[in-house]
Amino acid sequence: MALPYWRLSGFYFAYFGLLGAWLPYWGLYLQELGHNAVAIGALSSAVMATKVVAPSLWGWLADRSGRRSTIIRVGSFLALLIFLGVFFRTDFWWLMAVVVGYSFFWNAVLAQFEVVTLSHLEGQYHRYSLIRVWGSIGFIVTVAGIGAFLDYFSIHLLPWIYTLLLAGIWLSSLTVAEKAGNDQRDEREGSLWSIVSQPSVVAFFVVCMLLQIAHGPYYTFFSIHLENLGYTKTVTGVLWSLGVLAEVFLFLVMHRLMGGFSLRSIMLVSLLLSVIRWWLIGYFADNVVVLFFAQLMHAATFGSFHAVAVELVRRYFKGYQGQGMALYSGLSFGGGGALGAILSGMLWDYGAGLTFLLAVVASALALLIAWLYMLDHRLTV
Repeated sequence: MALPYWRLSGFYFAYFGLLGAWLPYWGLYLQELGHNAVAIGALSSAVMATKVVAPSLWGWLADRSGRRSTIIRVGSFLALLIFLGVFFRTDFWWLMAVVVGYSFFWNAVLAQFEVVTLSHLEGQYHRYSLIRVWGSIGFIVTVAGIGAFLDYFSIHLLPWIYTLLLAGIWLSSLTVAEKAGNDQRDEREGSLWSIVSQPSVVAFFVVCMLLQIAHGPYYTFFSIHLENLGYTKTVTGVLWSLGVLAEVFLFLVMHRLMGGFSLRSIMLVSLLLSVIRWWLIGYFADNVVVLFFAQLMHAATFGSFHAVAVELVRRYFKGYQGQGMALYSGLSFGGGGALGAILSGMLWDYGAGLTFLLAVVASALALLIAWLYMLDHRLTV
């Protein structure tokens, strides 16, 4: 059976297109509505907090039922339906309910779609990054396009854009299914707990969580930080796009990097560049040249790290890939991302430098743990 390259890529394009519309501009939209920094942090963290529970719940259900494609389609549709609530009220608790509701289903679908993608890549897993790159392209298209759009039109139109993108995710989910005959249960080597309790796996999840804590200030306050420094929304969109453009080029060569270097080496370099990136953004963002180079480091702080993480989940969780991918998503993007957003919301009123120092410390701690504890042979080959 031929690889459904464009159908798989289309889903990633739509999914991360929404992320590109959400991360840079949701905080600005909330600020326009009159919400304070703590409220913005909380409403941003809600999307990530549901990722702690939703992927694991749906991953368990998908592995048990074998109906992964159905779960992706239903989750995408319910996310769209619930999000429509933003058009009725904009007070804090109503928005919190809507965000929690829609993101509970939206966050359920990506981890399972990753498993669907891997099912079509059997024997050629190195091609994952060539499919996933279309998610980065979708992010760039929306983040740059919306940045320019908002310099001329009201930010109150943003929920309509989100709605269209959610509809795109649902429609694209109807076009592809898991490869027939892909029963992971035949690959199982022991229980799920026997895998999760391995020291290297515990260290892996702690490192992933810390790296997403470090991204909390960036995802929540980077656009506001730039606005405070006098950058236009167009420039803000370009800078967000630049980071993901670097990620695109990284994904295009990632299969070669993974063939030439160990997963551990790639991970350690990614974490080291993360420390440097957040320090530059926190203290030198008024210099556009420095900011330019800091954004290029997104190729490492997200791109190469994520590619390594997906490959490690595949290696660690044989027969349990749905739950393994869900745990990775839930603990890192969910738990780590939510905690990072909340902490950054609490620190923001004390200055951007202190807020991004949180990111520097979290990245440095992740680097130390990875250096000391991630020595499993599956990372060094």
